Amino acid sequence: MYVFAALVLLGASQASTSTPAAAAPPPSAAAVCTTPEHRQFDFWVGRWDVYGPKGKLQGHSLIEKLYGGCGIRENWMPAGNPGGGSLNIYVPEEKHWEQFWIDSQGSRAIFVGGWNGKAMVIQGKWGGPLVRITYSKNSDGSVRQFGEQSTDEGKSWAPSFDLTYRPSKA
Repeated sequence: MYVFAALVLLGASQASTSTPAAAAPPPSAAAVCTTPEHRQFDFWVGRWDVYGPKGKLQGHSLIEKLYGGCGIRENWMPAGNPGGGSLNIYVPEEKHWEQFWIDSQGSRAIFVGGWNGKAMVIQGKWGGPLVRITYSKNSDGSVRQFGEQSTDEGKSWAPSFDLTYRPSKA
């Protein structure tokens, strides 16, 4: 305890007598998130009406590009329930995308993945099973979000949801 206090005091006295190093200015957002990889998920950005596989309206979603182009925020508003959302970011050092999901039911999930040349594919644990989500842009401008789950750590997959995002009429 006394050694710790002495080290803290020594550090404080040195900090007050030393000349601070010039801090480099933070990089501008325009210079940070302008690579083609940062644009890979832009097709999902928009105000959407979201439909299930039988064409029934499931809810609405507002997907926004934020934070100087470094993040994409999802605001999911399902019919009859408070919803949830995600924050998405491209991580250049790891060459992948990450999605952090939370919802009004208290669940959370972290998904990791990336662009496979045709679609954004992410996966992670959501509750118990491993979940894989594929986002693909359709020729009519809509976006398909197809979910699958695996109970055997990815050896086999079963469909769990299939949603189509269409530009909102509102």
